[in-house]
Amino acid sequence: MKTVSSLLDKEWHERYKRISKLNIRSSIYDVTNQCNLRCKGCFFFSSGEDKVANEERNIKKWEAFVDREKERGVNLAILIGGEPTLYLDRIEAFYKQLPTFCATNGLIKVPRDRFPDMVVGISLWGDEEDEKTLRGKDTFSISSKKYEGDLYAYYLYTITPRQIGKTERIVKKIHDAGLKVHMQLLSNDEGVYGFSWKPEELKDIRVEMDDMLDKYPKTVISSKYYHKIITSGKMLGRSFGWNECPSVTEPLDNRDPKPKRLIHFIRWASDLKTMHRCCTSETRDCSICKDGAAHMSWVMVNKREHIRSTKDLQGWIEVYEMFAKLYQFIPW
Repeated sequence: MKTVSSLLDKEWHERYKRISKLNIRSSIYDVTNQCNLRCKGCFFFSSGEDKVANEERNIKKWEAFVDREKERGVNLAILIGGEPTLYLDRIEAFYKQLPTFCATNGLIKVPRDRFPDMVVGISLWGDEEDEKTLRGKDTFSISSKKYEGDLYAYYLYTITPRQIGKTERIVKKIHDAGLKVHMQLLSNDEGVYGFSWKPEELKDIRVEMDDMLDKYPKTVISSKYYHKIITSGKMLGRSFGWNECPSVTEPLDNRDPKPKRLIHFIRWASDLKTMHRCCTSETRDCSICKDGAAHMSWVMVNKREHIRSTKDLQGWIEVYEMFAKLYQFIPW
């Protein structure tokens, strides 16, 4: 019988023990329905999720809600929107009670005197040309100045098909700004021409992502196993999709049989009552979803399935370590 200890040497076993103690329990929260950008391909607005609930404006109700989430066992609050930094008091309601991650477009600087160690993920959709096409402006030129050298911020670099052959220039700019970067792929929810992935392009970008990890190991927070899975949509011979995704809101999960999933995961709307179907959009075709966190979680909840060879288990460890680093449960 294959076991963790039989498959790993001492170094890898120590790495395994470090992450096995973490017991991360995350949920996702829409801080607001408003944003200071309107990006083509943003799942929040393209699916009409900004209209399903009237956001709660009483900060005392936000604080009471966070108390209930903490009692529910949540130990990682992932804040999205809209643009969370438009409402710093709502962010603070989470930050005072829970380990908190804030996703932002980076146009508004999170004040570090108020949130000294909150992890901030800055969205970046390609190079200057792609950003202007999809987001209306070159956000990197703004956000990189605001966050240069920030120890608790990193870029969520959403790679588009037009970035093939160009990723090193972007990664180097992030490196030169003294920041980290995590790579994921555009899902193109609004079908913008030229931004949908073709099979051969996914193979090419996987090679490029691997190369960036090799060349910039202290800047790129990633793993080659993750690159393989997110570009192929396959893990251990299984295909990603609705019947496999672990990031479905638990009270709304009517799948039968249920796959392995994130324990007690919920994605809450900004009224603090309405629940969204999953970590992205109800209108997205799950079979072509490229969401990075969903694919990481898919690996993480399937630990037992990876206890079949040393290589498979090491791949699982690397993905779990990557996730833990991105939310600072372990150091960079």
